[in-house]
Amino acid sequence: MKRRAWARPTPVSLASREYASAPLDRGRTPWRLGHYCVVDLELSGLDPQVDEIISFAAVPVNAGRVTVGAAVSGLVRPTKPVAPASVLVHGLRTRDLSDAPVHDDALQPLLAAMTGRVLVAHEAWVEEAFLSRALARQGVRLRGPVIDTYQLARLWAGLGQRPRVPHDLSALAVHLGLPVHRPHQAMGDALTTAQLFITLATLLEVVTSETVSSLVNARRRAAFEDG
Repeated sequence: MKRRAWARPTPVSLASREYASAPLDRGRTPWRLGHYCVVDLELSGLDPQVDEIISFAAVPVNAGRVTVGAAVSGLVRPTKPVAPASVLVHGLRTRDLSDAPVHDDALQPLLAAMTGRVLVAHEAWVEEAFLSRALARQGVRLRGPVIDTYQLARLWAGLGQRPRVPHDLSALAVHLGLPVHRPHQAMGDALTTAQLFITLATLLEVVTSETVSSLVNARRRAAFEDG
């Protein structure tokens, strides 16, 4: 009996085809020469099996600097009412999203913004989970590597034998003396995360030369420092 060959998903849009084929920075690329896309998602909940992306922002970082003029953001029309508990977090009600584009259309600008760039997010498991499902609908897989700013902070704290750092994005920014931009709004959190990323990579670079790969591996490195 013959095994069925694994079928590669077929990209369904121009943006998804370009995302799937664009070259990414190699792991040994010095971090300051890398091209990054800092992403923040606002969600109807935290379960990617049932909850939805309702807002997004993407901020490019080039040569260690935020390119604010190229940032993109958007709203996404949900398929079901947004739970009151979620509204309390981000302030986006179902009626606020009624005129937004539907999921697959709304996320085309995000796909374009991520193309050819290394993904950066805070507590990145959330973005990875929801983006993986969103991109699967576009016939592509989420491309690695992914850099998590919380893990960068853990690594920085461990290398300097500092107290544990807070998980919360805003609290961590304040901990490092950085401004906080509109918490729990996608663009505000993406800008805060971008500043956090650049600051932490710069602080880590004081200790050792950092590359795209070394920043991606921050979680493993932090565990080694802890252990």
